[in-house]
Amino acid sequence: MGADDIEEVVLLDAYDRPIGRAPKSSVHGADTARHLAFSCHVFNDRGELLVTRRALAKQAWPGVWTNSFCGHPAPAETLVHAIRRRGEFELGLELERIEPVLPTFHYRATDASGVVENELCPVYTATTTSTPEPHPGEVMDHRWVELERLSLAIEHAPWAFSPWFVLQARLLPFLGADAAPEAIAS
Repeated sequence: MGADDIEEVVLLDAYDRPIGRAPKSSVHGADTARHLAFSCHVFNDRGELLVTRRALAKQAWPGVWTNSFCGHPAPAETLVHAIRRRGEFELGLELERIEPVLPTFHYRATDASGVVENELCPVYTATTTSTPEPHPGEVMDHRWVELERLSLAIEHAPWAFSPWFVLQARLLPFLGADAAPEAIAS
């Protein structure tokens, strides 16, 4: 792998302004620098939401259920381009109607192994007519789920889901939230 092949993330200051870049492999640890990411919730033509179970090889939150997929835009890459790229890579999906729903969402969370996530993580929705073909290094399982059933599962078993998904569910009206879509989670 050459220097051009190293995946980089955008580092942010306390006001969410870009202040540099770093290899993705170096930013997720016990003292994770704030950086830019995204989350995407993908719907099918029946109005079901695709949820995925993170592969056991993932550094943070291995084996937990989460939203359709997440990722990090490369420096100078638009979020929409990064979402399309990551949706294709992780799930083999062609995405349509990519729309921001929580553009200022951010969170900080620590998993059981001590890995910290510290992200400005705009949340998007998208639709697809593609059949998921998960990358085994990223996704170990997936399901199309009715929104009402998913809301109940998150409410009654939040420990089974990623912390960012639980926080997003509390803010997203399609998952039963009463909060305004511009609300920010911490």
